[in-house]
Amino acid sequence: MRYRSLAVALFLLAGTSHAADTAGVHVTGGWLRVLPGTLPAGGYATFENTTDLALTIVGAESPDYAEAMIHRSSTEGGMGRMEMVDTVALPPKGKLTFAPGGYHVMLMQAKHPVKPGEKVTVTFKLSDGGTIPATLIARPANASGPTD
Repeated sequence: MRYRSLAVALFLLAGTSHAADTAGVHVTGGWLRVLPGTLPAGGYATFENTTDLALTIVGAESPDYAEAMIHRSSTEGGMGRMEMVDTVALPPKGKLTFAPGGYHVMLMQAKHPVKPGEKVTVTFKLSDGGTIPATLIARPANASGPTD
């Protein structure tokens, strides 16, 4: 009986080790472009995966907003467009940048007014069940980076 309990405990630990490896993902330079009124906000940051695992961002959520979606902006034939994406690869030992004109988190329906200088929490969800918490600093509508 004792060995069975030990075997079950080891099995459970082995099953969660993949998600625990996401501790090797760091987020820096997080910022949020706040638009007037009820317009959605765009969030940006740089993710660094220091692990040997290929990870995938599959979603996001924020206690400050009703909805958070991952989008990608692009330009084709001189026309700007934006589309929602289901996944974004975060390569092993690599970096991924969410920046204006590319990937970003679109935050919809603020639960309270968000003013420049305030901090907003966004938690990014990974395909392995892990999460990456990030703090984004709210910047004005004309900002082009985290220090504007």
